Amino acid sequence: MSLFRVDELPDQGFSTVRVPLMGPSLCAGFPSPADDFVENALELPRWLVPNPPATFLWRISGDSMRDAGIFDGDLACVDRSLKPAHGSVVVAAADGEMSIKRMVVEGNTARLAFDNADLPVYALEELAEVDVWGVVRFTVRWHVARASQRR
Repeated sequence: MSLFRVDELPDQGFSTVRVPLMGPSLCAGFPSPADDFVENALELPRWLVPNPPATFLWRISGDSMRDAGIFDGDLACVDRSLKPAHGSVVVAAADGEMSIKRMVVEGNTARLAFDNADLPVYALEELAEVDVWGVVRFTVRWHVARASQRR
């Protein structure tokens, strides 16, 4: 992975790409990336979205990832082309329920964890069907009072 300062970003001009905003919010079911679930789209700079066909935005609902700096109402940019690894924040479906969690790999065992010390350990049934849907590339957060915004 390469890290860049803003003034070192690859020169791709001012091109943008449209990234679908999926609905409903994460943790509210298991939407597929079908057009029926696309609420809208957001134009983002091309350098933020290296693989547009595999990239989707989801609004976060809840505070299970608060200690990772991901809060209720944020938008998560999820890239399905990235390979999840230990420490990745992922979007996963556990028995069809879509959620955002941290992937923790211990030896040959991978598990999903909350990133909120106030919550109990995230427990999956031993036979639960889990599908890691994508890796969170970044989030977008508003820093103005929510009461002054229309949602």
